[in-house]
Amino acid sequence: MPKVIQGNRTSGNSVDISSIDADYSESYPEGIDLKPGSEIHNKLVDEILHRASDSHDIMSQRYDSWNKIDEVLTAYIPVDEAEKAVKEGDPRKPTSILFPYSYAMMETTLTYLMNAFLQYPMFRYEGQSPEDTVGAALLERVIQFHTEKSKVGLNLHTMFRDNIAYGLGVVHPTWDIKYGTQTQKVTDYDYVAGGQTIETGQSRRSVDAVLFEGNALQNVDVYSYLPDPNVPVQEAQNGEFVGWVVRDNYMNLLVDENNNETMFNVRYLRALNDATSQYAEDNSNRELKTTNNVAKETASGTTNRVDVIHMYVHLIPAEWGLGDKEVPERWYFQLAGDDIIIAAGPANFDHNLFPVAVAASEFDGYSALPVSRMEIIYGLQSTLDWLFNSHITNVRKAINDMLVVDPYLININDLKDPQPGKLIRMRRPAWGRGVTNAVQQLNVNDITRGNMADSTYMTSWMEKIMGVDGASMGSLRSGGPDRLTAAEFQGTQAGGVSRMERMARVIGLQAMQDIGYMFASHTKQLMTEDVYVKTTGRWQETLLTKFGVDAESRVKATPFDLLVDYDVMPRDGSVPGGNFNAQTWSGMFETISKSPELMAQFDMVRLFKYIAIQSGAKNVDDFDRRLSIQPEMVPDSTIQQKVAEGSIVPANQVV
Repeated sequence: MPKVIQGNRTSGNSVDISSIDADYSESYPEGIDLKPGSEIHNKLVDEILHRASDSHDIMSQRYDSWNKIDEVLTAYIPVDEAEKAVKEGDPRKPTSILFPYSYAMMETTLTYLMNAFLQYPMFRYEGQSPEDTVGAALLERVIQFHTEKSKVGLNLHTMFRDNIAYGLGVVHPTWDIKYGTQTQKVTDYDYVAGGQTIETGQSRRSVDAVLFEGNALQNVDVYSYLPDPNVPVQEAQNGEFVGWVVRDNYMNLLVDENNNETMFNVRYLRALNDATSQYAEDNSNRELKTTNNVAKETASGTTNRVDVIHMYVHLIPAEWGLGDKEVPERWYFQLAGDDIIIAAGPANFDHNLFPVAVAASEFDGYSALPVSRMEIIYGLQSTLDWLFNSHITNVRKAINDMLVVDPYLININDLKDPQPGKLIRMRRPAWGRGVTNAVQQLNVNDITRGNMADSTYMTSWMEKIMGVDGASMGSLRSGGPDRLTAAEFQGTQAGGVSRMERMARVIGLQAMQDIGYMFASHTKQLMTEDVYVKTTGRWQETLLTKFGVDAESRVKATPFDLLVDYDVMPRDGSVPGGNFNAQTWSGMFETISKSPELMAQFDMVRLFKYIAIQSGAKNVDDFDRRLSIQPEMVPDSTIQQKVAEGSIVPANQVV
């Protein structure tokens, strides 16, 4: 479970907890009476709800716009009664659809961001002084281990997607501790005469243990995000508060209370008939799917749903009745069901920040809620849908025979038969007169024939605005003499990559750098157990030199090894090979290798590694002979002599 780094309903005043047998007096922070119904408890509930309401009033103004984006990204479009009749008559006939071009461009941009940031290692650190170098290298390895165990890449994917779709993506860095049982091997002994013991065998035993502790990320739904509306989106740390709402359940909260000393009052939630929050309603249209018009379902009664407002507030404890301190502090609260506080206390982070990171690549520097890329092209997407669907409607009408019939001459029921090879009978008065002029086909003109060409024109403008073209999507335009040339392709690709690189660089400075800094600070402050980390990758040579192990080994990192001063090295937003011209660099490498003067000035090994990495190679260091230990055959007698002299030690004794 994550360690707590973390309008107008009745605010706790009417909660009757008299029937609940619980005593949390020893769990309340600073000796404050936070029992539901107490004066200070009700005051804190009112303060939290007041801030949540102010924030929600501003955030909710964007819900309608975000709902339209949800519909675009789920390919949802409502089916009217006329089209339902068409489908019922012939399921093969097409009806109105949403042309998913915005989705395709979002996927292309999202792919670039994943390639830019999910490299190894995900977060990079450097020591501020020479003596911090090894500690920073170990810190980088430990945090990479955390990101792999916690699947941080999935949370970053959601953050990037929210940023593109809604204009902001929010995550909450946490310190995750997972408890459970662990099966261990134990040696069994038996007593014999004389008080001695003998080993009788081995067995397995399950013991309570910490299965994992480390950094993790939690995504914050933008529909449930409650920031201070008085600060720009990129300056969440400068606000007086920040919060979000989480849908949870009673059993999870009981487990959290048992494992977390900062939680309390959970058992009092049984006194609530309704533990939901007015700020936890699902206001999105993400559940709407294609033309099936599947409605969002509410939670069933099989689980004890509890909505919890998580909020960090920068406050003066004396003014809130939380002690005598007159200096502002950051406090953390959890308010369950808009009625009962189940967590409260000083945040106590070494980094002294709100544990949130916000990616808002389209920010203007001033607005609390920026406009997203998807919103910018929404009008073009709507026009594209109309062009496509109007053409489909016209074609559907054209392929149906539009006939003028003289019912006096034609058996109208035979004419209505939709089956091929049908026989149409003339009525008796028309026998022997021929079939001319009995039925006449109306001329049908396809006035939407040019819509497909117009659609191409619209998509080209969408590509220009988004900075995404066919090449970045994986397709090239074809043609005759004006076929795409190599120079044109390289120039177009470089321009598109530069625009996406700008977005990635902004996200790196806004969110990734903050996440990396908090991850490192949490590791230094909260890590309690030793871990073994790989020596491969960045800093490999430094670690091998320090610990004297072979290139395939792991080294032990203790909490004290990581108490170093460090700098987070943000990525520049580029991807390997993004704007890289392999032919040019290969030519430069060849030129340098043939010039003794240039050879003396340039490090050819590092230059070769750079070219290889930018060309797509991911394991160049695996082939570096300097980073591998060459085996040497030595007689046993020589080894024993060197061990006795102390000049060599077994590898398992190297620390």
